[in-house]
Amino acid sequence: PITGQPDFAHLVIDYVPGSTIVESKSLKLFLGSFRNHGAFHEDCTVGIGQRLFDEMQPEWLRIGGYWYPRGGIPIDVFWQSGEPPAGVWVPAQEVPGYRGRG
Repeated sequence: PITGQPDFAHLVIDYVPGSTIVESKSLKLFLGSFRNHGAFHEDCTVGIGQRLFDEMQPEWLRIGGYWYPRGGIPIDVFWQSGEPPAGVWVPAQEVPGYRGRG
């Protein structure tokens, strides 16, 4: 958080793997490394998506960052590597609308 105050988000990551898949513990540790990272919501969400795409080398990746409200304003940030491959079912992210996001 740029302001020094804690920020929390609900992240939804969808991807079509290349030759490998990501280990859940590695993903957890990677996301945990942002615990004290100072950046804007948009930079964090897009940066996480781009870094995952670069490191995992999937066919396709999408991330949605649903940030908890700050000053009554929720921020939703989306990034994807391009159009999903043909024939791939892409579910709705289905994160509840603003109501405290709890």
